[in-house]
Amino acid sequence: MSNLSTQLIHHPYRPPADFDAVAPAVHKASTIVFPSVAALRSRDWKHKTGYTYGLHGTPTTFTLEERIATLEGGRFCTLVPSGLASIVLVDMAFLASGDEVLIPDNAYGPNKAFAEAELAAWGISHQFYDAMNPADLAAKLSAKTRLVWLEAPGSITLEFADIPALVAAVKAHNASAQAHPQGAVTALDNTWGAGLAFNAFTLGADISVQALTKYPSGGADVLMGSVVTNSEALHHRIHFCHMRVGYGVSGNDAELVLRGLNSIALRYAAQDAATRQLAVWLQTQPQIAAVLHPALPGSPGHEVWKRDCSAAACLFSAVFKPEFTPAQIDQFCDSLQLFKIGYSWAGPLSLCVPYDMPTLRTVKPWPHAGGLVRFSVGLEAVADLQADIAQALKRM
Repeated sequence: MSNLSTQLIHHPYRPPADFDAVAPAVHKASTIVFPSVAALRSRDWKHKTGYTYGLHGTPTTFTLEERIATLEGGRFCTLVPSGLASIVLVDMAFLASGDEVLIPDNAYGPNKAFAEAELAAWGISHQFYDAMNPADLAAKLSAKTRLVWLEAPGSITLEFADIPALVAAVKAHNASAQAHPQGAVTALDNTWGAGLAFNAFTLGADISVQALTKYPSGGADVLMGSVVTNSEALHHRIHFCHMRVGYGVSGNDAELVLRGLNSIALRYAAQDAATRQLAVWLQTQPQIAAVLHPALPGSPGHEVWKRDCSAAACLFSAVFKPEFTPAQIDQFCDSLQLFKIGYSWAGPLSLCVPYDMPTLRTVKPWPHAGGLVRFSVGLEAVADLQADIAQALKRM
């Protein structure tokens, strides 16, 4: 090889083996090189025993998948580009034209929107059910039901559903003659619990999804999701669908989540303690009608949370008294200095978002007359965050 370009591309040097460090190596690849045609033809990407193409995994993504499976208490994990992508992947893996999916009315909004738009266009029907009423779910299960979404607590309003009771309703239906021939699968959005507050599989779910964007990353700088299960059969349906739709995550993003996992338990505990302190204090403020947080007595589902959970995430919502107008509530948010206005949560920066709750509920009316603001508590000092909320309340 006399040409310099060829020499550089086909350079013979290989670093010595047995290098080890605290951080896993970052492998970035689209093309995987095989030592022979026989190796190319014999590699098995289906069971992650070898490498065939970048979309099917690298040592970096395999390492992250194994650690997320451990975090969730599951056996099999598949990575996708976002938390919403994990929901979409489960929908596509288990639903076909003529099937139906049931979704909690208090679920993550884009989950509902995907059902109302894309799934409906594909001939897949949906119903929303009251997650706080297992009988409502039981009444809506039918021979068309192939997938039941669960979420604990509910997005924005943080009601903590009785997941074992909801799962029991699905299992009873699956055992009846009225069930879909393949039965209905239960999938839990476990982003709030993050594998730390409770174990999705102990509560009975078949599948657990997370937005790794939130707690596992912790830096508010990466988008990623995961789908975890204990069932190899369910995993293969998910894994093969994942291959066919071409989902992939980058080595650099996987590196960021791997780094975040090292401190996830510490961050979860710190933000849990700070959030409870702020939520309890905010209950005493005269502008506030209710504070919604599963660990607070009186918050919907508190007794179930106390039974099933050992911790709580960094979210709480405040319902203002009805005399405060939407414009005043917007002014309150604008007056906050440490709490920034923005979606997402579980990063180092505290956030808030006002919501128009009556427009987000269809199964039964939203019970509060006043406006709602959801808070995400970051890693700032609790005293500073409390002072920030106090000064914004005064400005109302």
